[in-house]
Amino acid sequence: MTVLIPPARATGTVLVAGGTGFIGGAVVRALRSRAEPAEAPQVRVLSRGGQAAHRSGGVRHIGADLTRPETLRGVCEGVTTLVHTASYVGRDPDRCQAVNHFGVLALLDEARRAGVERVIYMSTASVYGTGPHRGASEGELTPRPGSPASESRLRAESAVLDAGGIVLRPHLVYGEGDRWVIPNLARMLTAVPDWPAQTRPLISLISVRDLARCVAALACDLETAEGPEIYHAADPRPLPVGRLLLALHRALGLPLPRGDISPAEHRARLGRALPSISDHQYALVTQDHWYDGRKLWERSGEAPGPGFEEQFAACRDWYARHPA
Repeated sequence: MTVLIPPARATGTVLVAGGTGFIGGAVVRALRSRAEPAEAPQVRVLSRGGQAAHRSGGVRHIGADLTRPETLRGVCEGVTTLVHTASYVGRDPDRCQAVNHFGVLALLDEARRAGVERVIYMSTASVYGTGPHRGASEGELTPRPGSPASESRLRAESAVLDAGGIVLRPHLVYGEGDRWVIPNLARMLTAVPDWPAQTRPLISLISVRDLARCVAALACDLETAEGPEIYHAADPRPLPVGRLLLALHRALGLPLPRGDISPAEHRARLGRALPSISDHQYALVTQDHWYDGRKLWERSGEAPGPGFEEQFAACRDWYARHPA
């Protein structure tokens, strides 16, 4: 029987690096909604786009640049927990290293100097490279990053773990603000309204709201003994891609794939129509990529939300307003 750990009362100050982004913004909202205003943690947001420090909606915003360590001086003063959600996911290897590796090192130095008690780093299951991956728990797979972005984030993970921090590895994250997972699938289905024959893999997804709830619970619980730890951030119920494609068809009117061409032909046609889709991105939704995520739910004390179809329906209007 799974025993859920009740979340501790929210205390302290939480700094969310990248708190204006897709995942970071959801984390900020989850932190603000965990308790009554008098009990909620103080929240600071660190973002590159900001300039002078200011307050908005009870949150203090601080402008800084991870690639310029001098701008980070003092940002962690008085902070109890650092949640790092900022990243660069493009293909420029120099920028990957500057933001994802050296930027994390610079912010960790500030956290260490300020006496921050806990660090939570948002990484990616892409550090494992291309699958298939079928139900592996943490520690069972050897990371084999296949891109500069994933390689640099794996290096950042190492630094966080050396500092005694927590690393989260989500696979695919969807919900309001998603500009990659569902939009990329929509582009694929629009460009090539078909699917490789007999290819219906299982994949791990997590809604951004569920992910944010888990992060907020970890950030606010400073009473449980913690050391360096890695968690798969995934709904414990892997989703068949066929159900995902059917949900997109019903909710957004996207083509329902026929599934009568070979994988090689499908990849070739998609490569001609959408050359920006990499082999790795293609494999993420055409091969098994699912991970055992039970440990995160047990540790956070949170319960997974309803299934994919219900959670996707809740953000359907957002996707309809932001087509691929």
